[in-house]
Amino acid sequence: MLSELRNLPAPAKLNLFLHVTGRRADGYHLLETVFQFIDLNDRLDLRLREDGAVNRAGAPADIPQDLDLTLRAANALKAATGCRLGVDIGLRKFIPIGAGLGGGSSDAATVLIGLNRLWRLGLGRSELIDVARPLGADVPVFVYGRNAYATGIGDRFRPIDLPRRWFVLVMPPVSVATQGVFGDPKLTRNTKPITMLGFSKLAPALGGHNDLEPVVLARQSAVRAALQALLTEGTGRSGRTGKREQSRVQANARMTGSGACVFAALDDFKEAQETAMRVLRHNVGAVHVVAGLAKHPLGSRQVG
Repeated sequence: MLSELRNLPAPAKLNLFLHVTGRRADGYHLLETVFQFIDLNDRLDLRLREDGAVNRAGAPADIPQDLDLTLRAANALKAATGCRLGVDIGLRKFIPIGAGLGGGSSDAATVLIGLNRLWRLGLGRSELIDVARPLGADVPVFVYGRNAYATGIGDRFRPIDLPRRWFVLVMPPVSVATQGVFGDPKLTRNTKPITMLGFSKLAPALGGHNDLEPVVLARQSAVRAALQALLTEGTGRSGRTGKREQSRVQANARMTGSGACVFAALDDFKEAQETAMRVLRHNVGAVHVVAGLAKHPLGSRQVG
């Protein structure tokens, strides 16, 4: 019997756009977004326990045990299936907390995917998504396992094929609380959806916008500085005159999720690297160049 799974990836995501299209009677916001997986991963180790206990075997000190989504995910799966086995969960964080990159949600999803195998539960993808929904708005898409156009509260998916891109990520040294952003009275809550077909037509320039961005920029000077650095260094020179004009970076630079990370999409790796090097000189936070992924790195076999 399999006794452990080591070094399981939990990838980050970007919201290529994020529209708030309404609000339900229960307070949940209706969203329209496109999720893009990227090659930036937390890493998890799962070790089987026969005594049924669910424990942390190592986690960052700034994640309190009572707020640890990996523990919640394991306990939710036990409750849903009646499984009597347990697990020791080791977590190594590389995705910043409060960056809008879905790190905690992805960690939870990887636990569900991994334990489905370790505990030999045999659940299909739709069954795992049902377990994932109460854990958080972004957990289901990581279980879904591929880039998706999403509606509802972000949990109704249609697969979408996205072009190969490189992303420049700028991560200011702040953490943004999602609940506070969605609760802001100035948040736009009636954006007209562009639909998946509309996004597909706009895809080369990303299309859409992030309704949460103005709220976060008004609250967080560090996020404003990070976005401004990306916009400034994304201005290119073109033609014989050398006049500065709007570049592809400026056309699509924006915030992901509820922040604090901002990003820009580029088709060329070298151009992405050069942009990142220029942004680094502004000293506004960590800067990374990552590749877009078509699907979750664990692959569809892991999710049924």
